Amino acid sequence: MEIRRFGIGHRRPEGPPGTRGVESTPLHGDERGVVTELAFRPGAAIAPHTNSNLAYLLVIEGGGFVQVGDERTRVAAGEAVVWPPDVIHAAWTELTPMRAIVVEFAAAWGDASTETTPAKDEPPASPERGLAAEGSLAPAPAVLPPDRESPEREPW
Repeated sequence: MEIRRFGIGHRRPEGPPGTRGVESTPLHGDERGVVTELAFRPGAAIAPHTNSNLAYLLVIEGGGFVQVGDERTRVAAGEAVVWPPDVIHAAWTELTPMRAIVVEFAAAWGDASTETTPAKDEPPASPERGLAAEGSLAPAPAVLPPDRESPEREPW
């Protein structure tokens, strides 16, 4: 059995490249993907960037803001954000800290060309089954209440 520790006392203080005020703990990394814990201090940021991998930002404590493409919104503990491949994305905090786990799938694992046809007795992906209609791993997007809109100014 292998146990990986993360949290206070186990983070790298410099954080991933392109971050400010973010500490991190790599939990897993291989040819299939990467899992990393991120701890954002107040006023921290992951600058807007793209990569070729599908990633999920799972907020486990506190809250902040995220950007995907041109959209910006607030996020809080218990929410997950899908960062699609090759789409500009970012995350930041203002007055409160935020802890998150990032799960990033290697491009070959999320490549649409490797999709398989469902078995004869398996229904196709649909919003009713909790999957996006296009067959992605991402759940169908929820409609957010108006109080979850992002501020106009950019943190970086």
